[in-house]
Amino acid sequence: MSFTRFLTSRAFLINLLIAVVLLAAIIFVTMTGLGNYTRHGQSTPVPDFTGLKPAEAQKIAQQLSLKVQVMDSLFLDDAAPGAVVDQVPRPKRGVKQNRTIFLTINSTQPEMVTLPQLTDISFRQAQVLIENSGLRIGNISYQPSEFDNLVLNVQIDSTNIRPGKQLTKGTAVNLIVGRQVGNQTTPLPDLIGLTVEEAQSALTAAMLNTGVIIYDESITTSEDSLSARIWRQRPNPRATSSILLGSSVDFWVTADQLKMDEALQF
Repeated sequence: MSFTRFLTSRAFLINLLIAVVLLAAIIFVTMTGLGNYTRHGQSTPVPDFTGLKPAEAQKIAQQLSLKVQVMDSLFLDDAAPGAVVDQVPRPKRGVKQNRTIFLTINSTQPEMVTLPQLTDISFRQAQVLIENSGLRIGNISYQPSEFDNLVLNVQIDSTNIRPGKQLTKGTAVNLIVGRQVGNQTTPLPDLIGLTVEEAQSALTAAMLNTGVIIYDESITTSEDSLSARIWRQRPNPRATSSILLGSSVDFWVTADQLKMDEALQF
């Protein structure tokens, strides 16, 4: 029998059809099994565990065939000790069953840092050391000295503190800085349009103090206060170009964009 006649024979066509059917069946069974194994197209929305204790989060996760694992901790003043403050993946994201959700909880104890040596160095050097150690600069005051801008003392609540002392991270320390000649002035920064954090950094850089912070009625939540901006300050930088070192600057803060736009026009 010639090869051409074999390809067109009844026996060959039947065997070819059987082979195609078997191949299709194998592919179908394989894809179906793979889909069931990986739960293709099936996902569970991740619940929001924020504010819960790890045991509470674990109980909810088990009901949804998920797992939780505490991976990190940090200290926040406005969160309950031991409560969840962050998670990965984020809430509402779809994940497959048995997925592990990694939690960050609020530490029961605040993080402690060591006060560096801040005296007998320049104010600028002290500023860098304070920021790098996780502390903050509080009030800056001046006293007569033969050395200008030299840090003479470090205080908390009018009490002198020595280097090496353990302090809660984020603590504000007050600096006593030397001033050789009285009545020295510094340019008054324009704070209009800045956030409170940006304004405080600008005042510290100018060796000035933060005075009274006044929030208007547009600010109702902590999120509002973080994004709000300064629309008025005293002394007014449009009228006063410089003020005495160590002076305090008051400012008014708003989340009202219209009020902010009007302030920036002047």
